[in-house]
Amino acid sequence: MDERRLVVTIGRQYGSGGAEIGAKLAKDLGLDVYDKNILRMNSNQSGIKESYFHLADERAGSKLLYKIVAGLTPEMKAPSFGSDLITADNLFRFQSEVIRRLAQAQNCVIIGRCADYVLDGMDGLVKVFLYADMDARIRRITEKGYFAPQDVKKNIKKIDRERREYHRYYTGKDWESLENYDLMLNTARLGAEGTVLAIKRYLEVRGFGDLVK
Repeated sequence: MDERRLVVTIGRQYGSGGAEIGAKLAKDLGLDVYDKNILRMNSNQSGIKESYFHLADERAGSKLLYKIVAGLTPEMKAPSFGSDLITADNLFRFQSEVIRRLAQAQNCVIIGRCADYVLDGMDGLVKVFLYADMDARIRRITEKGYFAPQDVKKNIKKIDRERREYHRYYTGKDWESLENYDLMLNTARLGAEGTVLAIKRYLEVRGFGDLVK
C-alpha cells in the first residue's frame, strides 16, 4: 500500500511569521519546505531568468508583462526581446507545474504561491492560513528593519494587497476567505512555537500522527 501523501500549504498575511513558522513546521516533521526556492526551480526548468519570477512573485498577472525565453525551452537562454512577449500568467503556469510535481513526489510544506488552489482536491492536502493583529505585524517587520519605521504599516498593507490581488486573479477566490482553508490561526495569539504546535495537533486529528514527532 502506498504511503499516504501529506502536503501542507501555508497562506499568510505579511508580517504574520508565515515563512518562519512554515520552516519550523517542516523541520519538526522532517519535510522539505518550498517558498521562494520554487522560483529558482522554475528558472532551471523553463530557462526563464530567475529575476523575472521574482518580479512576478505574488503579484496579479494582469499588471505585468515579461520578455521571456523564445519557445520556453529548458535550455538556459537570455530573455527574448522580440515579438514573443508573454504575461506573468505564463510564469504562474510554470510555477504551478513545479508545485504539482513536488506534491506528487514527496511530502512537503509549501508557502504561498496559491498552492492551496493549485493542489485543490489532492488527497492529503492540508491548507493553513496564518494571520495576525496589525500591531503585532508592525512590531515584527519593524524589528526586521525592512523599512523605515514610518513606512512599515504602509508597506504591510501594500504587500497584503498584492497577495490578495494575486490570489484573486489566479483563483477567482477571496484570499482571506474561510472557505479556502482547513485551519486559520492568529500567530499573534499563539507565537511561532504555539502556531507550529497547533498545526501539528491538527495534523494528528487528520490522521497524520505518524509524521508528527
